[in-house]
Amino acid sequence: MDAPPRLAVELSGLTRRFKSLTAVDRLSFEVLPKSIFGLLGSNGAGKTTVIKMLTTLLPPSAGTASVAGFDIAREPKEVRRHIGYVSQMLSSDGELTGYENLVISAKLYGLTGPERRKRIEQSLAFMELTDAAGRLVVHYSGGMIRRLEIAQSMLHRPAVLFLDEPTIGLDPVARRVVWDRLKDLKHDYGMTVLITTHDMEEADILCDELAILCQGKIAATGSPVDLKSAVSSTATMEDVFACFAGGQITEGGTYRDVRRTRSTATRLG
Repeated sequence: MDAPPRLAVELSGLTRRFKSLTAVDRLSFEVLPKSIFGLLGSNGAGKTTVIKMLTTLLPPSAGTASVAGFDIAREPKEVRRHIGYVSQMLSSDGELTGYENLVISAKLYGLTGPERRKRIEQSLAFMELTDAAGRLVVHYSGGMIRRLEIAQSMLHRPAVLFLDEPTIGLDPVARRVVWDRLKDLKHDYGMTVLITTHDMEEADILCDELAILCQGKIAATGSPVDLKSAVSSTATMEDVFACFAGGQITEGGTYRDVRRTRSTATRLG
């Protein structure tokens, strides 16, 4: 049996250009297994572009990267087999029940028979959605929708789970429920979680390590504690971002609210 990779994600000089625009500029960083890593930056910083390259949805212009030990350019099929991905775009069908959405995802992952039913039931229980499994998703709250999407992405037990703005548009209570479930994925399932965020509190509370992005480049990396200590003994994450990226980031509702909010976020990048 092959030994597990030392690193869950590894980037070296990863670059993405769109004609004359360099959206991601020579990024290099490492993500340890069984950790939560955050890409923190404002809209347009390049966070979503990084995620799309690491999930093989977008080819890099230069540089290399590996996910779960597989090269994103040379072994894209293996990368996709070992990851889960929750994008900003709404991925659950509102006209289906939660259970029906999970069945579709399970089929796409090749799960069949008793194992498929077992995984669906486990995912519903883990995300605290068992009682809502038979309801149409159009009647879910924003937090429930996000938990369902995470449940869909974890059915095949990925080594690395990617989430693009995991709590966008959610109220404070729903956000913390999602944070708790992501921490549980790390501790209970041994998953590596990589998120993008522009939420300072989310970065501070949820992430073990951070990379601060500014105009497609890394401005700083480290744990939230270390980054704050590097600025001052009383620094907040807002102070950290202002120091390293030269500014500050400013800124759940129903199914329709979530769809509208995420569509706007996706257009902004």
